[in-house]
Amino acid sequence: MPVQSRRNWDPLVKLTHWGVAAGVVANGLVSEEGSGLHQWVGYGVGALLLLRWAWGVFGSPEARFSAFPPSPGRAVAHVRDILAGKVVAHRSHNPLGALMVYALWASLAVVIATGVAMTGLPSGTPMPVATAGASSGMETSAREAHEADEDGETGEQGGEDGDAGGEDELMEEIHEVAANLVFVLAALHLLGVVFETRRSGGQIVKAMLPGGSRSRED
Repeated sequence: MPVQSRRNWDPLVKLTHWGVAAGVVANGLVSEEGSGLHQWVGYGVGALLLLRWAWGVFGSPEARFSAFPPSPGRAVAHVRDILAGKVVAHRSHNPLGALMVYALWASLAVVIATGVAMTGLPSGTPMPVATAGASSGMETSAREAHEADEDGETGEQGGEDGDAGGEDELMEEIHEVAANLVFVLAALHLLGVVFETRRSGGQIVKAMLPGGSRSRED
């Protein structure tokens, strides 16, 4: 029988996996939506996601996108193997796991993008001193100009505010739907891990824990 390597994820894959998982739990269950902590955690998750994607191009063989391409055909074949009781070792994600990974990444990307679109930089970011000084120097004249034009521009500003409010509501709705989808996919992912662990042994979990070692089977 040909020799196959069981999975053993490298340290960077483990770091990004557990870091993203911790960030999702923190923002879903701990931090208050819209708070500075919530935003900073979101930025951290985004940075880890970008790092993992870069590692998917330049990283270890098991971590590269080419090792687990999204393939519905291969996923169907994997389901047939499961129904037939056939256990096949995979060096990277199995075909069903690969589809789950890409679905989770896409959902997280939507959550992060809509969060940034709504809030920009996290609240509490200090204004540069030079900018603050220039702003204070122009504050009086700007206020006077605004008051002079306020009556004539009320209708136009109201329309602009309404459009902006509608866009914010749309972003918020997409953000919430995508965030809920992340939790649904994460729950399915955990169920899949439990199922595969019972079916083929504990190497799936051990491969993602610190200090895991690669084994080989004949």
